[in-house]
Amino acid sequence: MFEKRALSNRRRTGRRSARIGAALVGAAAVALAPAGPASAAPLWPGGPEVPSVQELIEGLTPPGVTPPQLPPQLVPEPAAPFSAPAVNPSNGETVGVAQPIIIRFNEAIEDRAAAERAIRITTQPPVDGHFYWASNTQVRWKPFEFWPANTAVTVKAGDAQSSFTIGDALVTVADNNTKTITVTRNGEVVRTMPTSFGKPGHDTPNGTYIVGEKYRDMYMDSSTYGVPVDSPEGYRTYVEYATRMSNSGIFLHAAPWSVGAQGNTNVSHGCLNVSTEDGKWFYENAKKGDPVIVQNTAGGTLNGWDGLGDWNL
Repeated sequence: MFEKRALSNRRRTGRRSARIGAALVGAAAVALAPAGPASAAPLWPGGPEVPSVQELIEGLTPPGVTPPQLPPQLVPEPAAPFSAPAVNPSNGETVGVAQPIIIRFNEAIEDRAAAERAIRITTQPPVDGHFYWASNTQVRWKPFEFWPANTAVTVKAGDAQSSFTIGDALVTVADNNTKTITVTRNGEVVRTMPTSFGKPGHDTPNGTYIVGEKYRDMYMDSSTYGVPVDSPEGYRTYVEYATRMSNSGIFLHAAPWSVGAQGNTNVSHGCLNVSTEDGKWFYENAKKGDPVIVQNTAGGTLNGWDGLGDWNL
């Protein structure tokens, strides 16, 4: 008798599942069908949002029964309201723990929320973060805190995709109180360097900088930011091992002419001056996206919209 009753219950459950399946097909067809005449009654009164297929499944499933999950490949992604954008970091790069994701569109974005919905950022391990817009043609995303070291990241934005890796946590702190730069890798101190910050009137701004380009050697020219070379504060100086910290022109670079001041006196025009040996070490070890934290200066705070100042927003 028990076996017959159990068999009967299973048959009723099977018939119920079949009815649910048939209802789902019909409901999904209604949800995905083209809109009817303007005079027709709304399909889903009480709200502007049409339920998703998964929501329909959950709504039609009897209490106490676990609803079946729609296979991921059958969940349609929102259509991207943009052509294939440029994604930075690029595919295959290894970057530092402060590196933001930068997406540059080919057209002005009118509906920012729709654009964000069309961007997929997946990480291993999971990392929480947020979007922020630099303009109508550029959106950025960064974690709420520095990336965990060795995170794998994939960005899909419409027809563009990039998979990159976060490397070791190389974090640099430059403290004006001690006029010393301390570099840690994954929490362990690996280098200390005496430094000279910007002199009074050219004080180095505080804040978190992001390492950008690196130059084996270059000329630094005051005329690039409006100060003629032949003026009292003008200069055109050849430097080696220059690592960019800001788009406003602040570098950590070798400055053998100021070694006597490094560790005790600020004499630069805003850059972090170090010895040639230390400049070479930093040039060879720092990578794009590594943070440089400047503290205890009289220079205010680096502009968050500098392009390498995202962590100051």
